[in-house]
Amino acid sequence: MGGSSVWHEAVGRLPTGSFAFVMATGIVSTALGIVGWHAASLALLVIAVSSLIALALLTTARLALSRPAMMLDARDPKHAFGYFTIVAAINVVGIRLYSSETPTTTIILAIASVPVWLLLTYGIPGNLMLRPRTGPVAADIDGSWFLWVVGTQSLATAAAVVGKSSGNSALAEIAVALWGIGVMLYIMLATLVTLRLLTVASKPSSFAPSYWIYMGATAITVLAGSRILILAPDLPILKATAPVVSGLTYVLWAFGAWWVPLLVIFGIWRHVVNHERLRYQAGLWSIVFPLGMYSVASMHFGTVTHLPFLVTVGRIGTGIAAVAWAAVTIGMISAGAGYLRTRNTKSVRTVHEPDG
Repeated sequence: MGGSSVWHEAVGRLPTGSFAFVMATGIVSTALGIVGWHAASLALLVIAVSSLIALALLTTARLALSRPAMMLDARDPKHAFGYFTIVAAINVVGIRLYSSETPTTTIILAIASVPVWLLLTYGIPGNLMLRPRTGPVAADIDGSWFLWVVGTQSLATAAAVVGKSSGNSALAEIAVALWGIGVMLYIMLATLVTLRLLTVASKPSSFAPSYWIYMGATAITVLAGSRILILAPDLPILKATAPVVSGLTYVLWAFGAWWVPLLVIFGIWRHVVNHERLRYQAGLWSIVFPLGMYSVASMHFGTVTHLPFLVTVGRIGTGIAAVAWAAVTIGMISAGAGYLRTRNTKSVRTVHEPDG
């Protein structure tokens, strides 16, 4: 009975952005592999793949057992965009597993993510725009909305990675199209989120870790752009768009770097000035993922454009991302152990509690 209760509770409490752990672990694994820390990279890859499978099972169970709760989350502008972590996690792991000799796993995972992306990319905004509501949705906009960009650019990256080895012009065109959609979504959402920050009264709880996705969305756009730039240059789509992709990719890399100090200021204002307690929450993976993605994107783009200082930034960022991953993992394990101790204590008290 106890095991069944724990299972149902885990399924019921599963946050929409739970796959952010897989995203963060997968991209830090990629970064560590690039800088030559292969043992650590492999260990994180195993964790990422295992977690992806486990969370897929939990999400499927929640769909079967708690469908109304999932639909309620999908209608909530504060939680709905967290579901895009599913798309991003699938493709981050798929790209990490990519091999030019056996790209099958990457292709299968990318194809599996497409219907999820289509459902979310039209279902969530369509519902928010068309459903009856008592107030504006704009007041509920936060950094999690950038996961829409992250999911889109993860597909663009996967298409470019597979397109590079196959030489398939259709995949190249899809990659560039998705990259362009992601850029436009970023511009649109950046405008909305910034307006929200400037027009809604600030309070410590408002500046959640999800605002780091503001930078993470630029980082994965840079990665997708760098992957597109190494496609065969004689492809018609590359002849038409390469200068635009290259220029905008560098601009977005710089904009992402510009955001980092401001995001740190947000954190200082929240935790130091306003004494908001720093404790583990699933949203902390929204800090680890952008750090890892920015490192990987910097190293890839620096290599493609022959800008060594970008590679250096990426290598330094990899160390920071690895430390952040370890710190948040320790916090997650500690929080989980504390929760289990509390739960077991309550169970013992209930068993020994005298009747009437």
